[in-house]
Amino acid sequence: MSTGSEADCYVSLWLPTATCERSRTKTVRNSNNPVWNETFYFRIQSQVKNVLELTVYDEDFATPDDHLLCTLFDTAKLPIDRTVLLYFKPSPQVRPVRPVLARSEKELSLTVKGSFEGTQDITLGPDGVASPSGPTKFHYIKYADPTLDVMLPKKRRYHPHLVFPVDLNCSCHQDLDMRFGFDLCSEEMTFLGKRKRYVASAMKNVFHLQQDLQDCEVPVVAIITTGGGLKSMTGLYGSLMALKKLNLLDCVTYISGLSGTTWTMANLYRDAYWSQKDLDSHIGEAQKQATKCKMGCFSMDRMKYYNKQLCQRKEEGYRTSFIDLWGLMIEYLLNDGKDSHKLSDQQEALCDGQNPLPIYVSVCVRDNYSTNDFKEWVEFTPYEVGLLKYGAFVRTEHFGSEFFMGRLLKKLPESRICYLQGMWSSIFSVNLLQIWGLSHSSEDFWKRWTQDRIEEVDEDPVLPTRPHELRTRMYTPPGPLSSALRGALTDRFSVAQHHNFLKGYQLHNNYLENKHFCRWKDTVLDSRPNQLMQNPDQLGMIDAGFFINTSSAPLLRPQREVDVIIFLSYTTGSHTSNLDKMCKYYSEQKIPFPKISLTDEDKKNLKECYVFQDSDLPGCPIVIFLPLVNDTFREYKAPATPLPQPGFVEVPAAQGKTCSAPAVAIGVPFQADILDLSMALMRQMFMSKL
Repeated sequence: MSTGSEADCYVSLWLPTATCERSRTKTVRNSNNPVWNETFYFRIQSQVKNVLELTVYDEDFATPDDHLLCTLFDTAKLPIDRTVLLYFKPSPQVRPVRPVLARSEKELSLTVKGSFEGTQDITLGPDGVASPSGPTKFHYIKYADPTLDVMLPKKRRYHPHLVFPVDLNCSCHQDLDMRFGFDLCSEEMTFLGKRKRYVASAMKNVFHLQQDLQDCEVPVVAIITTGGGLKSMTGLYGSLMALKKLNLLDCVTYISGLSGTTWTMANLYRDAYWSQKDLDSHIGEAQKQATKCKMGCFSMDRMKYYNKQLCQRKEEGYRTSFIDLWGLMIEYLLNDGKDSHKLSDQQEALCDGQNPLPIYVSVCVRDNYSTNDFKEWVEFTPYEVGLLKYGAFVRTEHFGSEFFMGRLLKKLPESRICYLQGMWSSIFSVNLLQIWGLSHSSEDFWKRWTQDRIEEVDEDPVLPTRPHELRTRMYTPPGPLSSALRGALTDRFSVAQHHNFLKGYQLHNNYLENKHFCRWKDTVLDSRPNQLMQNPDQLGMIDAGFFINTSSAPLLRPQREVDVIIFLSYTTGSHTSNLDKMCKYYSEQKIPFPKISLTDEDKKNLKECYVFQDSDLPGCPIVIFLPLVNDTFREYKAPATPLPQPGFVEVPAAQGKTCSAPAVAIGVPFQADILDLSMALMRQMFMSKL
């Protein structure tokens, strides 16, 4: 508010769970102490979280209205049997800009705000008569006070009175096309029953048991990984080969991956029985692709191919981004030709329980928020794609299609897996705050200047405490300059965009009491339901490694009952950093996870295997930590084969303490000898320690 002149204030009222419209008062001009005496009515549903936002604006004619004060008030505080007069201080709130739609002069525009369709145009004939090919339908929230707005053509040479029938008795099927719930899907439960037979048999042979294991005695063993491009891809091949040679691969129920390890997983699961075969052929093909020259991905033929594929994807209904182009480049780097494989195709590799269940991990992010401030875990399996915090899942073949209130309204063709690989390993989704975090352990310096200031507000008079109510809070933005700085710091070069399958949903009144929601409640918007469920049309997803470089989150869902986690770390730099971050994060979220106890000497000179457990913590898995370090292998030319004399191996990766094979670079082939050595190192670690 300018101190040199009086303000022209009005109040905007927004209750998105009751109506899609923003109500407002009249403007009180030339007053810094305005008074309003106006009445507004809202019809609310008691089962959803209703938070009324009262925002004061200073009206400007030449520039956008200034945001002065905003108060968030939970209407659950109000009694229904009497009138209450409340006093509290408001604070600023940013109002979203509404898009302006271009319209033909000969089109009749019909709009239902908040509906799935939004605005639909009907072309008028020469006589001004509308002749649509079929009925014009809108899907909207029943109790959101919907209104149908009609905009006439600009040239009013048509009759001003238009008559058209409106069917108010339209029906919508009751069954949802997505699944809500925190239990495992029926397909995964069926898989687990079949997989137990493989695990029980393998463990009996490995541990020389005298009797067969009962179903309740079969442990759930899971593999988690870190990302790291081709280094992590080759590392996982070596780890799986070692497990295969030790007859331990059939003891594993889950394999989860992110970034480069998803490349290994996607390639292996093309073969429905890959874990029951020798892996030499798969590794040979991976070596061939990893060592070829990468400059071919910039050839003119490839550029034409990229353009054709991206145009086709856009025509199918997807919003394309640079991440899709990156996915097509990954397709070239890992294959000889077009890869038509889809994630749902991997169900064939699970039909008999013959392979571990693959889980691919990503995180969902929001504009203007750092990854530490807002991220929501997303898991991808051949059966389902889902957001862990909400227990919301869609069929894998439906991911990317358009949903509204749980109904599939527009089916899109399933994405080829290369596009998902681009998202799972989206190195181009970095922002300046993450670069800052590489050399500093905290974002607090920038947050002090760019985040909203939050204050608790006490009502007068004090209202009786009601179940599940939110405290009234005042939010003060940092100002235009700081907001611009915040945008620059949090802006990501490119983010994968997919249609939001939660569109149209609202949060239950007691959502903060749900133990499953609270398990993953770790964002700055979790106590602001209007913003949290102000569902954008698109979900922005990035590589999970931008938060914590590990694929562990889906395996710590209590429904999966994981007993043992094998943590394979292929990261460049500190291996213990991700381990420490995991331990700290799960401790803050109150998720059972063993404490990490490593001495400074251990961190300085890591060994090849550590075991962490906490038997006093119910539901806590045993963690077997296997960092990719060169400890005992410096004395071996192959797994279990000592060097005949010092200096036998001259490859640099074998001489140092840490195996630091060159990172993948476009145009620089991955050296075959280092690739072989990297996989041999992983085999040595397993065969000498497990």
